[in-house]
Amino acid sequence: MTEPKERMRLDEVGDWSELKLEILKKYAGAYTKILRGNKLHPIYIDGFAGAGEHISKRTQKSIAGSPRNALEIEPPFEEFHFVDLNPKRATNLQKLAGDKDNVYVYSGDSNALLISKIFPRIRYTEYKRALCLLDPYGLHLSWEVLKAAAESKTIEIFLNFPVMDMNMNVLWRRPENVTKENVARMNFSWGDDSWKNAAYKKQETLFGPEDEDGRDRRCRDRPQGHEPRCALPSRDHRSRAVREGHGRPFGARR
Repeated sequence: MTEPKERMRLDEVGDWSELKLEILKKYAGAYTKILRGNKLHPIYIDGFAGAGEHISKRTQKSIAGSPRNALEIEPPFEEFHFVDLNPKRATNLQKLAGDKDNVYVYSGDSNALLISKIFPRIRYTEYKRALCLLDPYGLHLSWEVLKAAAESKTIEIFLNFPVMDMNMNVLWRRPENVTKENVARMNFSWGDDSWKNAAYKKQETLFGPEDEDGRDRRCRDRPQGHEPRCALPSRDHRSRAVREGHGRPFGARR
């Protein structure tokens, strides 16, 4: 007698994640409508797709994740590419796709797969355009992926910046205490170490002058051992603010 297979555990998501999914769903519907109206071929890419469905913390019921929502968009995308590192999640994504022959599921490192296998399919000369969702759990996304998407001139990025991971493990009041491993992870996602200039720069704020470490009064006088969790503006290598907030997504268009 064979033992029953263990059922895959779905991630629980809060109200903000449900709202994020709804925003993306509406955006994707407008995206396909506009592209098809201009005789272009809309393609959907999900670089950190997960299992394709979640459990709502509020209701404890199953809800559609971004891949399942994408499959139901009208007018439809012409092609789908779902990536996840976890083989069990990839198997669940394949089940959600059913017998659709235009759905491609990959199990592996999304950074390598996006650059080497998926992005090259979105050819400008073939009038293909892609909406690419990048919603990593933490600092797992390589800057090279964003660079490759921009250079393609065919891929629009919807990025959820991993601010929680940054604040918890990198953007500390005492940067000398941050581990080399976490600094390396930040450099990997940012592209270089120029984030240090943006994160630790003294300037005037609405709450008064910042400390030398770039934190304003809201982050001062924390008990020893409790690093601040205040989000800082993120900047690119030209010091333009490109992100500010607490986990909110933004679309980077090309």
